[in-house]
Amino acid sequence: MRTIALIPIARTTFDVPYASEIFQRTQTALLQAGFDLSGPSELVTDSSKVNEIIHQMNAAHYDLIILLYCSFADSDLAKQIVNDTAGPVLLWAVPEVPGGGRLRLNSLCGINLTGHSLHRAGHTYDYLYGVPEDLAAIEKIKVLANAGYTIRTLKETKIGKFGHHPNGFDSCIPNQTGLENVFGLEVVQIELDNLFNRVRKISDDSIDHLREDLHKRLDGLGDLDQASLNDTLKTYQVMQEFSQEENLKGLAVRCWPEFFTELGCAACGAMSLMSDQRIPCSCEADLNGTVTQLILQTLSGEPAFGTDLVHMNLDEDTAVFWHCGLAPLSMADPKVKPRGIVHTNRKLPLLMEFSLKPGEITLARLSEASLDFQLVIGKANMLESERQFSGTSGLVRFENSSRKVLDTIMTNGLEHHLSLTYGNFTAELETIARYLRIPTLEL
Repeated sequence: MRTIALIPIARTTFDVPYASEIFQRTQTALLQAGFDLSGPSELVTDSSKVNEIIHQMNAAHYDLIILLYCSFADSDLAKQIVNDTAGPVLLWAVPEVPGGGRLRLNSLCGINLTGHSLHRAGHTYDYLYGVPEDLAAIEKIKVLANAGYTIRTLKETKIGKFGHHPNGFDSCIPNQTGLENVFGLEVVQIELDNLFNRVRKISDDSIDHLREDLHKRLDGLGDLDQASLNDTLKTYQVMQEFSQEENLKGLAVRCWPEFFTELGCAACGAMSLMSDQRIPCSCEADLNGTVTQLILQTLSGEPAFGTDLVHMNLDEDTAVFWHCGLAPLSMADPKVKPRGIVHTNRKLPLLMEFSLKPGEITLARLSEASLDFQLVIGKANMLESERQFSGTSGLVRFENSSRKVLDTIMTNGLEHHLSLTYGNFTAELETIARYLRIPTLEL
């Protein structure tokens, strides 16, 4: 449920009973749409209560501020509220039918005047012009509130970084200061030796329940090296422990070569299970990848997957997303049971093998290809298909042509990791970028 701070603004020189009716209708429409509402219970007609309203807003959690112009008002109240609070702002005016008589509300002029003042002051805002019962208006509010919820969620969120990015993977170079300044994120550095030492201390008995559960969800576990399989499952358990101890909401993991050479197992299976538990994981210690997954997961309420673009059929206008085997199991095509396999190069378990389920997907990447943050946004359809490669993979058709997508990626020097989740959240991503003042790039 998303929370809205609804502030009804009016002037007593206009039709106050009609303005109050607009406020009540708006409350009803928003509550029926499933929003939680906060804010004053009556029209705000002067500045005497503004400080109290601001105090109440800053003491609570909300995802969107709606300044509802129930009649005309100047910009002073709005400016004071916007200056002293945080979050996306929506200016809402309601139309009235010209009838040759009195202008009862004049709320459109009110948001026009206020929009000018906010723009001059450098504030970002959105606007609506419609009646409270307008379904398109409610849909726009859902987008704005979901984006606001995501921005709020990212603030003071901690992400764990296990190890450091591999040499030659410039796309995974961390920018902890930038993430803190733009998103309010905190990065917690954890060395691999610390992780490995804790994994080695875990008994096989402690993962019996997990093994039994995975035998129900995966074929082929009995064919794998059981000691290595156990170490992947113990890694999952230790990752859970770190997440609980440090309050980590996402992980960026250096998955090779040390997991293979020092611990004797693959990290992929553990990261798949973590992502399914809504702790998104990226491989190769890709912090920006984890942040992107966290954004998509927060918007969709479902897991996200960090992946490589590994193949394009320009004639058939399709492409393949793939990674070794860390996609969350909930993304598997339900028609085929997933398998537990070994890493194709390192020959050690545990990796997940399945085709991604069909459906509409949103693609994104918090990119630093230009050395400043930009948000790459795209849409595609995951197609029903046979497995494209070993590991986790899916066949997609982009909204734009695959040739154009490839050209965008290569000419802009984008990173080799993209993230995806199911559903269409491109409008929310554009809103997030606008409020955080990050440029966007369409795939």
